[in-house]
Amino acid sequence: MSSELPYAIEEKLERQHKHHSSLSAWTRPVSLPIPGVRTRRLRILVPNAGPFTQLRMARMRRKRGPLLVALACLAVFFTVVVVTKSFGRSDWTDQWTASSSGEQPTLVFRREDLQRIWKWEVASGHYPSTHSIPIQIGLTKPLLNPATPRQPHRRKPSRYISPSADVVTEGRGVGPKRVYLDIQSHPPDVAYPPRPVPGSVADLDHVMKHCDFGKGKYVRDCLEMLRLGGGLDNGERIRREDSNDWKYIYVEHEDDTTYPDDEDDTSGSGRLQAPIYRKPGRKLADPDPNEGLLKRKGTEWEPRVKLPQTLIHRPAQNLPSPCDPENPRLFHMFWTGPFTDKPYLAILSFLFSQNTGIHLKEWPKDSKVCRPQFWLWINPGPAASVPNPTAVHDMFEQLKSSPWASPFLHPRFKNVIQFKLWNTTEQLDGIPEIKDEWRALRESLFNSGGHIISVKEKKPASSAALSGSANASEATTTSSGDEDDMLNRTGSKSSSSYDRLSVILSDMARFVLCHRFGGIYLDADTILLRDWEELWGWKGAFAYRWSRLENYNTAVLRMNKGSALGTFLFRTALKNGLDFHPMTVSRYTKDAYVEGLLLRLPDALFDAAWLNTENYQRDRPPQPYFTEFGDFFDTPTQNSAAPHALGIRGFFRGSYSYHFHNFWWKPFDTTRNFPDLGPRFKAGEDSAKAALRREKLLLLAAQKHASAATGATGIPAAVSSELDEDDVDRAAVPGFEGDEQDKRDLDWSVVIKRTFEAYLRGERPNMYGEWIEW
Repeated sequence: MSSELPYAIEEKLERQHKHHSSLSAWTRPVSLPIPGVRTRRLRILVPNAGPFTQLRMARMRRKRGPLLVALACLAVFFTVVVVTKSFGRSDWTDQWTASSSGEQPTLVFRREDLQRIWKWEVASGHYPSTHSIPIQIGLTKPLLNPATPRQPHRRKPSRYISPSADVVTEGRGVGPKRVYLDIQSHPPDVAYPPRPVPGSVADLDHVMKHCDFGKGKYVRDCLEMLRLGGGLDNGERIRREDSNDWKYIYVEHEDDTTYPDDEDDTSGSGRLQAPIYRKPGRKLADPDPNEGLLKRKGTEWEPRVKLPQTLIHRPAQNLPSPCDPENPRLFHMFWTGPFTDKPYLAILSFLFSQNTGIHLKEWPKDSKVCRPQFWLWINPGPAASVPNPTAVHDMFEQLKSSPWASPFLHPRFKNVIQFKLWNTTEQLDGIPEIKDEWRALRESLFNSGGHIISVKEKKPASSAALSGSANASEATTTSSGDEDDMLNRTGSKSSSSYDRLSVILSDMARFVLCHRFGGIYLDADTILLRDWEELWGWKGAFAYRWSRLENYNTAVLRMNKGSALGTFLFRTALKNGLDFHPMTVSRYTKDAYVEGLLLRLPDALFDAAWLNTENYQRDRPPQPYFTEFGDFFDTPTQNSAAPHALGIRGFFRGSYSYHFHNFWWKPFDTTRNFPDLGPRFKAGEDSAKAALRREKLLLLAAQKHASAATGATGIPAAVSSELDEDDVDRAAVPGFEGDEQDKRDLDWSVVIKRTFEAYLRGERPNMYGEWIEW
């Protein structure tokens, strides 16, 4: 008995402590039954009467029964309201967000058409993802996904079924199995990484797992995963405990089972069941099929969307040829004005990294590799000008005379590099979704984020000029206009004379090219850093993230030719002023809940310095460490040992490309600002050197003729006309002897340019150890 006394005292003290604690707390928990759910109770917090006096406590104790009943009824009421908002009216948050941000909704498609767009893309193999489909789409049957591995159909237990049980957000994989690859170099070929396996695919879901900035992932760690999983760490692999989880490249192997055919129609032709969204008080027999969707004000719903037949997803090993005609491997790039070192280096990076076959004397007929091509689209004049009837001939004449462009007209590159004339009228007329309507917007065609640069319509002087219009409206500018005027600029010559019209035109051009021809669009300030084989294998559309923001940057854009997503984007853009600014496109996809169909990849894959330049992740930056994009051209002294010591192998190793963000006016290589491709292209090199010499002579002459009173530094026309080519060749320019003296520490841009040029000169192999064959 005595042994139990201390325990009883301790228990009593503990009860008293809990009692006093409950009296001092402001709230206390109450457990209430949930209507319709027997196995669970709702736990809510109610105000605690502890702080009141004992007298009031006694009085309230007598009224506790009715009070608890009232509180329980109130709790049940609020529970029903919250559940209804969460499942039946999930758009309320979006409505508040849209109204509070001040941005007008952009949606013009009904829910039924959004369902058809999702069904078309999934059935065509353009959604190789296991991520859920937004509940707002309101699907009532699971979509069969031929691009994800087969999985058995499983029903969720009743306790996991939401009140909106008639809505399906999960797809059902019915595709080939995936075999993930361990890619490594093997002796004796260990000096360079191996080429990707033909037909391999990058699992971008897995890449997101390791690289998503929104989930706190670091660019440095992402690049390590990309290097190891892609086999780029040849000879330098360090044992890691979790390295098996870094395998993100797979090949598909078809099995012998057949797809079930008893599911809903996936061609987009059949009508779909009405979604679950219903306004409060509306009868079940009278549902609103578009409840919760925010339509653009003043715009009617689009007519029923017309889509082609769905495509058939086949593993690469089952294709009749290495190239899938519905998935052409085309790199598109858009350029305005004179050819410079910027598209020159972009094309060199393509030849250095992609499997073009120029390391072979002849392309083998039985090759298992799909040979990529690079299409450079050239708008020869200002963005708002009218090309003349001989524009194509003139374009090639200019390319021949340009030292930066002429090397790529060599017959060795005819199968992989093509120059094409851009004609906006012709291109927009080639888009079936808008060809009959876009002309109504011809005076407001230069629309960027809602900011319109108006180009007034002016009929050309002759009917021959109607062959095309660079602003797609038969608009032109006067020939006597200032060459540096915004409407007459051809390229960005400095930060103060930015060619804004061409940038806006390129925002639209990338979507036009990908929708018409398929492929991947690249901004001209992009350098390719590795083979994109496995990215071609992922058949979904993608762009990448705008640094810290959850918006798209379309400097890299992948879309499928003639896709349902393309139809959605062009019809939506047409009703929103043909605005293709990346921020606006982000609103299009968000308002329609189709962001999953245009995957927003982490910028580590294509733009690995961006977060650091905006002061993010500087505690663990990648290599190299850029605090601003100018560091690529002018590498800080404290980091200037890396470019020469590490070379291109140490430049964001693992990324697929690098985006240096404009700097059109900044030479890659100041001391050797000419194409240095060896004796085979000596004429172009001499021409470029002569142009540099002439530029310096003109600058010296301008300084001599400058007015002391005004301090003018312009180049008088008389001085320019006095210089002929012989004068330029014979002239001695101080500090210019053909090759200027290099500075001691080479910048990253210099090292990369000279690396690419050394490959074409035959002095070194490309990044995969292949030597060019002439």
